[in-house]
Amino acid sequence: MSIFVDTGAWYALADRADRHHDEASRFCLSCAGRVTLVTSHLIVAETWTLISSHIGRPAALTVSQTLRDIRLPIHAIQDQDVEAAWRIVEAFPDHDFGFTGCTSFALMERFRIEEALRFDRHFLVYRYGHLRRRAFRVANETKP
Repeated sequence: MSIFVDTGAWYALADRADRHHDEASRFCLSCAGRVTLVTSHLIVAETWTLISSHIGRPAALTVSQTLRDIRLPIHAIQDQDVEAAWRIVEAFPDHDFGFTGCTSFALMERFRIEEALRFDRHFLVYRYGHLRRRAFRVANETKP
């Protein structure tokens, strides 16, 4: 079983002052050795930018090195994911999904990943599958 980790969760893990830090830390510790956490290159890039601008470059380097050290699976966004992301943007004109988030949705669908560790509402709102009736599960609201 894989759980997709979004930018907000990586940030919460890095910033001890973040209101979600303890929850993200507890969740990741509970997953150790039982669940595969995955992310995308775009999420890593977005996380780097966020951490670097808010906490500093040394913290961003630490997170990046940690992801390499633990050999976290980082999926590349492919052309088909970019096209699917544009279709998502068009299908949800009344929502403020960011493009990186839309590529995350597309990647999760492609890899059949049904759960995400996240702290924003977008993963709760987005629907996919036949007639857009399926929703991703929020991993940090359930037990792994």
